[in-house]
Amino acid sequence: MARPCVFGIGNPSRRDDGVGVWVAQALAARLDGRAAVHVLGDDGFELIDALCGVESALLIDAVQSGAAPGTVHRFDAVAEPLPSALLRCSTHVLGVAEAVELARALGQLPARLAVYGIEGADFAVGEGLSPSVAAAAEALVDELQTHLTDLPCTSTP
Repeated sequence: MARPCVFGIGNPSRRDDGVGVWVAQALAARLDGRAAVHVLGDDGFELIDALCGVESALLIDAVQSGAAPGTVHRFDAVAEPLPSALLRCSTHVLGVAEAVELARALGQLPARLAVYGIEGADFAVGEGLSPSVAAAAEALVDELQTHLTDLPCTSTP
C-alpha cells in the first residue's frame, strides 16, 4: 500500500533554516508510519535523487522573501516553476527551486508536488526556531496532518 511522501529540507544548526526538518519530524511522530517522511539536508542534488520514482509529495523548507516571519507560502510546483528568489536560503548548495526545475528537466518531477515555504527570521548558527516560525510550523503540521492521506506515494522510505 502506497504512503504519502513528505520531504523536510533544511539545516537545524542554522536556526529557522531547520523548519522544514522540524515539520517533517513532527509529522512523522504524529502519523505513526502512515507517511514516508524524509529529512534532507541543504543539498539540492539529494532532493533530485529523492524525488525520483515518487508519484506525489509535499516538500517543506524555510524561505526568505521579506514577508513577516512565520508567513507560509504555498506552491503547486507542477503547475508552474517555483520562484527561485523566494526559495534560496543561503545555506543551500543548490536551492529548492533550482532542484525542482532540474528534476522537471530530467523527467523526475512527481505528478503532484506541493511546496510549503515558511518565512524565516533567524538563519544564524544555533538551534531552535524563532517564536513566530515555531508557531507557523506547528499550525502547518496540524494542517498537513489532515491532508496527507490524499497524497499517494509509490516510493518507500
